[in-house]
Order: sequence, then C-alpha cells, then structure tokens
Amino acid sequence: MPTTWNRSPEDFHKIYSANTDAFYRTGGYSMSKELDEFMTRCALGLWSRGGGVTQRHVDMANQIYSRNQPQPTWMLWSLTSAICESEVFLPPVFYWSLAENDAKRGTETSRTFIRMLTNILLYLAAADDDVSYDEAAYITECADKLTAICDTSGVRKSREGLNPLDYVTSSEPSFRDKPELKASASGGGKEEKKTAEPVKEEKPDFDELMARLDSLVGLEDVKKDIKNLMNLVKVRKLRQENDLPVPPMSLHMVFTGNPGTGKTTVARIISGLYAAIGVLDKGQLIEVDRSGLVAGYVGQTALKTQEVIKSALGGVLFIDEAYSLAAGGENDFGREAIETILKAMEDHRDELIVVVAGYDEPMERFINSNPGLESRFNKYFHFPDYNGEQLLAIFKSQCKKNGYVMSDETGLAAKELFDGLYENRSENFGNGRDVRNVFENMVVRQSNRVAAMDSPTRDDLMTVLPADLKDAEEKIPEPEEEIPDEDGGSAPAL
Repeated sequence: MPTTWNRSPEDFHKIYSANTDAFYRTGGYSMSKELDEFMTRCALGLWSRGGGVTQRHVDMANQIYSRNQPQPTWMLWSLTSAICESEVFLPPVFYWSLAENDAKRGTETSRTFIRMLTNILLYLAAADDDVSYDEAAYITECADKLTAICDTSGVRKSREGLNPLDYVTSSEPSFRDKPELKASASGGGKEEKKTAEPVKEEKPDFDELMARLDSLVGLEDVKKDIKNLMNLVKVRKLRQENDLPVPPMSLHMVFTGNPGTGKTTVARIISGLYAAIGVLDKGQLIEVDRSGLVAGYVGQTALKTQEVIKSALGGVLFIDEAYSLAAGGENDFGREAIETILKAMEDHRDELIVVVAGYDEPMERFINSNPGLESRFNKYFHFPDYNGEQLLAIFKSQCKKNGYVMSDETGLAAKELFDGLYENRSENFGNGRDVRNVFENMVVRQSNRVAAMDSPTRDDLMTVLPADLKDAEEKIPEPEEEIPDEDGGSAPAL
C-alpha cells in the first residue's frame, strides 16, 4: 500500500473494484448500491479531516462505484460542500446483519468488509499525497466501530483498527480547521479557538525502579550491567547539559536467554529508568513478536510495523523471539519488518529504544544477518536459567503474595521438586513460567483438598501440604501468556 497515490483515477477504480469484489464474493452483490453510498460517505468524512479539497479528490470520488452501478459526477464545488456537511462515521445498516449472520454461521464476512474498507480508505487518504493525523484517526475510528459490532455480535475477537500515528506525514490543519475554508463553509463566521491543557505525565521514580531491579531473584550480572549503563547515561546527560561533547552511543539492547528468565520484566524496568533520567519522554514498554509485526500480504507489513513503532515512541519496543523475523529467507515479509524497524531507529533515535530478545544462538545469527542490526545493537545482556534455589525463591514469593503458607515438610518437598526441575531441564525449560505452572497446579490441588473439609479454618485455607505438590513433577504445559513479575519474571494469573 503506497503512502501516496500518484496513478490515474482509473487505477484507483481498479483498486476499488478489486477490494469490493473480494467482499461481494462472500457478501453478495445485492448490497452494491448501499455499499457505494456508504463508501462515498466515508470518503467525505475522511477528506473533511484533511487539509483541503483538490481536483484529485474529485477525480477519485467519481471512481467510487461498483460494477452495474452508475458512475458519480462530482464537481469541485459540490464535493467541497458535501465534505463541509459530512457528519460522524456511522456503520451502515446492512453491516449489522452481516455481523449477526457471521455470529450464527461462524463466517468472517463482516471481517472481510473491515479489511476492504480499510484498504480503500488508505488509498483515498493518499489522494493529496499528504496523509494527516486526523485522516488516519478517522480510518481507525471506522475500523474500530465496525470491529466493536462484530465483537458484540459474538464473532471471534480480533482488532482490525489502525494506529493513527502510522500514516501521519504532515502537521497541516484539518479541512474544517483551516480559517479560510471554515469561513467559506460557514458564510464568513469567526473562527473558534480551541485550547487544550497538556497532560503532564508523572515520571517513574528512579530509586524505586532500582530497588525493584535489586529485588529480582538472581540475574546478578544483568543487574550490575544495567547499573553501569544507567551511570553512563546519567553522566552523558550531565555532559550535554554542560555543553560538553559526548561520543555517539547506541542504547538499543539484545537480551539472550531461555523463556521465563525475566527478560520482559527487566525491559520494563529499564524503560522506566530511561524515563526517570530523561532519556525517554514516557517510558512505556511495547511488547511484540513476529505476529505483531508481519502481515500476510505485500505492502501491509510496513504499515503494521509502523503501527507498533508509533505506539512505542517515547518508550521501549521489546521484540520477543526477534530471530523469527529473519528466519524465512530473502522473500519473507519479516525482512520488510526489519528494514522498517531499522529506519525508525534512525528517524527516531532520540525517542525510541529497541530491545530484541530470544535464545542465545538464534539471536546471534539474527544480529549477524543484517549489517544494520550489527551496527545498532552492541549491548548484550544474558539471562541465565534459574537454579533450583532460585526457582524455590520465586515459588515462595508467589505463595507469600497470594496468602499461602508452606509447612517445613512442604518446604523440603518443594526444594526437592525445584532442584529436580533444574537438574533435569531440557532446552525447552520454562524457568519462571514453569514455577508459575507449579504454583497454579498447587492452588488447584489445595483447593480441592480444602473444599472436601466440613468446616475449613483460616489456617486450612492458607496451608500448603506436601500432597498439594504431588504430581507437580509431571509434564508442565507451556503457558499461553507470560505475566511479568518483579520476583522473577512471571506471576500467576489468579
């Protein structure tokens, strides 16, 4: 999908027909008249957020028609007038029926409609070669409102919306906000002044974050390296404030290690630390993997990756299993995601830090697969597996946090369990994730035991017996989602 539209209006009509035909094959041609009218209303709403109306807009508006439907005959004055009168986005009536039918039949026609609408609006937004924030926000609004109808109709949830910041290429005021156009549309009325108080976000406390880092189980070398890095960055900031030269320095990082070793947790702490010392404005952590960056069609991966990047500006973009982006060969869409990320790292060097994470050897191959990656990632942090003692410490912390108490006998049984988990670990060892699963299995067995009591006491509700750990050494299923925790990288979802 191009960021600008530099072909003929007839070319756009081919795009329009290709997208609508894809929908008609599942939704039927009977609604073509209503669909064309709806798409025209969307175009008007979209362009009302842009910087003005040109003949290019008129030419493209006249190409919004399906086969067997009459071609529009917009003129510049009539299109301008219609845009000024454009109202907020409203889903078409027929869409509700599509969503309900999908819910009953388990089909995806309404989702196809959203993809069709989004694709067409992206081309319409590029009509003037300049996509504004408000135009991108309108596309998001359209997709999100339609998706909400799907969700409330019982269709499988999935987000089809777009981040408005992905498509911003201009700070041009919207069509409605241009003084000369507002006066023309309203008969010369006085422009309204809009003011908004900036929201001041509270920066994380540096000392609290460092204390949280110190409280993590294990990771002693990682903690030391992070403290050294923070000292280095703080001194750089001081030199800059005193007009002293500072050598170039990349703050992007590579985290290597097995799953469940606290990589996400540490990345979140680092993002807060960078915000606390003024390196980043916000300090949020955006966590993503290949599925969150790579799309299934040509041209869509860059847009999807840009969406994630924009949401991470002012903070840290954490890419888990980053090596998967380079695992599909030269023609794989993951390569496009890598190039998009590298460009963003250069374009937003002062407002974006990228952390890539994964297993040791695949990550080494990943960094060496692209010269741009080698030059931008030169800080490596290795997260070793937790030993038996550390796994037990994480488990005890989770018990304490959730109001469970182990007897001395249970403590010995737990120590034996976690020593065994560590000594017999395989390459798929889950570390903190395995601890979480042991904890969750323990809660289930303890609950079943206590539920069988006639009148359980408070102590009964809290006490964990060796029997509650029985069979915990059986195969532990891989969790669907890791929940970071300050005590060791993951915590139970209770």
